[in-house]
Amino acid sequence: MLMHGLLLDGAARHPDRDCFHWVDRNRGLTYGEAAELIGDFAGLLHELGVRHGDRVTIFAHNGLDYLLAMFGAWQIGAIAALVNVKFADELDYYFQDHTPTVVIYTHDMGEKVMAAAANTPGIRALVCMDGPQQGAASLPDMLAAKFKAPGVASDEDAIAHLAYTSGTTGKPKGAGLRHEPTVRATRVIAERLRITGNDISFGPTALSSSYQLVGNLLPQLSKGAAINIMGRWTAETGFAALKARGATMLIANPTVLTDYLDQSRASGERVNSLRMGLSGGGPVPPTLKAAWAEELSLPLVESYGQSELGGFVALGYPSLAESDPISRRIGPALPDKDVRILSPEGTEVPVGTVGEIALTGGFMAGYWGKPEKTAEVLRNGFLLTGDIGTMAADGAITILGRRSELLRIGKQSWYPRDIEEALCTIATIRDAALVGVLGENGLRPVAAVTLSGTGALDAAACKTHLLNTTNYDIDRLEIVVVEEMPMTPTGKIAKAELTHRLGGGTKAQN
Repeated sequence: MLMHGLLLDGAARHPDRDCFHWVDRNRGLTYGEAAELIGDFAGLLHELGVRHGDRVTIFAHNGLDYLLAMFGAWQIGAIAALVNVKFADELDYYFQDHTPTVVIYTHDMGEKVMAAAANTPGIRALVCMDGPQQGAASLPDMLAAKFKAPGVASDEDAIAHLAYTSGTTGKPKGAGLRHEPTVRATRVIAERLRITGNDISFGPTALSSSYQLVGNLLPQLSKGAAINIMGRWTAETGFAALKARGATMLIANPTVLTDYLDQSRASGERVNSLRMGLSGGGPVPPTLKAAWAEELSLPLVESYGQSELGGFVALGYPSLAESDPISRRIGPALPDKDVRILSPEGTEVPVGTVGEIALTGGFMAGYWGKPEKTAEVLRNGFLLTGDIGTMAADGAITILGRRSELLRIGKQSWYPRDIEEALCTIATIRDAALVGVLGENGLRPVAAVTLSGTGALDAAACKTHLLNTTNYDIDRLEIVVVEEMPMTPTGKIAKAELTHRLGGGTKAQN
């Protein structure tokens, strides 16, 4: 099965069922309408010279044309390369990394696109979604021409999607996701989440993230469900849109899921149609899962994946009876993956022992144009995730943190998640992030926190709480209040940027 095949099959089986809805513009498409339009996009791209294996860059805000361009590229065997608009200043890097044939972009990014394209040989055409621009074709005009699409691509092993990593530990890398392993993984996700054709999924995070692909798009298409996207989420507008659309699933990151909880608290209302939330993009504090269970009577399902997968490593279940809201256990591995915990020497460790999480059973073909980086993570048939964690006897996975984020303080290894989640149980703290900052006496652990607005921070009380709930030398820890955390486009705290800021003289609160 191919990615676009899920939509085409849906159109053949239930053409009049709702497929995509763009919340910001209140525009929707049925499965039949969406299938016809992706054929138009496929014809347009073929007319512009795009062929099998060529890269089509999509650089735009969330919208229907974004989705249709992506599926149109897949239909002719091209590769959709998605770049988040927040990376406009780094567009040169992305273009030169995957060397696109065609770039489809939104009008407000025209100046950045033109500048980057001038430095990238091989681009045949620039296409503006919003009409003609100097040096670019008009997407509406080209679609109106109804160029004939070639035959539908059928190579299941071909790379279809370049999913860029978040760049938290270096330059983003384009993970090449192939059709068949990704479709297989997302069908398994649909089964775990018990998605049906009656579901109405709502995903307000960036379409450029692979989390949208495997959380809010392909699993739902495999079951004929309806899919909502939103480009400009706020707690107030998002809550209202969830109610108006009758959403049954909220597919988001911890920040958005916290927004929903806070808005429900402030308004005293709930979205009665909602049956679950799904979190991805970063670890979920147990306090958030517990609040969803206790206050909203809803399961908050935690997923664990990464751009290199085209799926999830592990996933919880969408029912309160099967959830574990007070622990850090995510859930068992999915059936399409064989997950192991490995020692530094590459041997499997006993149940409950800490090690690196590795897996077989379907993952990227490799990082685009980066064989050396690919070789670092694909070894002996395994994908080495770079995450440190444990597996319980029942198969449930618990993540302790990224290997690259572990701090060696004196003779002790610090797992940032231990400190971060303990701090987030304090009522005055909204978010926390532990990083290591180099000083005159070596590496010092610094915990940056944002406040919830319920009062001032008592740093001494925080340290006492940490002494009682963790096993670290808390006397070494500094606690710093920041107005907001630097974030990656996928909703993770950008710890490299945070470390840089804290190393620039930010004062701790004592």
